[in-house]
Amino acid sequence: VQLQASGGGLVQAGDSLRLSCVVPGRTFSTYAMGWFRQALGKEREFVATISRSGLKTVYQDSVKGRFTISRDNAKNTVYLQMNNLKPEDTAVYYCAGVQLHYSEGYSTNERVYESWGQGTQVTVSS
Repeated sequence: VQLQASGGGLVQAGDSLRLSCVVPGRTFSTYAMGWFRQALGKEREFVATISRSGLKTVYQDSVKGRFTISRDNAKNTVYLQMNNLKPEDTAVYYCAGVQLHYSEGYSTNERVYESWGQGTQVTVSS
């Protein structure tokens, strides 16, 4: 399944952005979802994940308290609300999904994820 990410842009430090990712089809509620990012010249890294139910969320330490992952199963969409953005948040952000049987399952490991979006650029100027 090809995911559709959007919402990136160029902002100043301290600003906010909300990324969205749509999962086509009727099976979104069976997917645990994650956001990853890759800065220029660096490896892709985990940012946040959310369980199928939406009750479990996990964040990378550097974004805790600033980023919030959420999902709307009725709209087949996962969001990443990013507040108080910093220049070090500059990267291409990718959404990813994996179908899990366990409703509270999630993963911080990108190798687990089966479906990926095309990436959306977030640039934060100082």
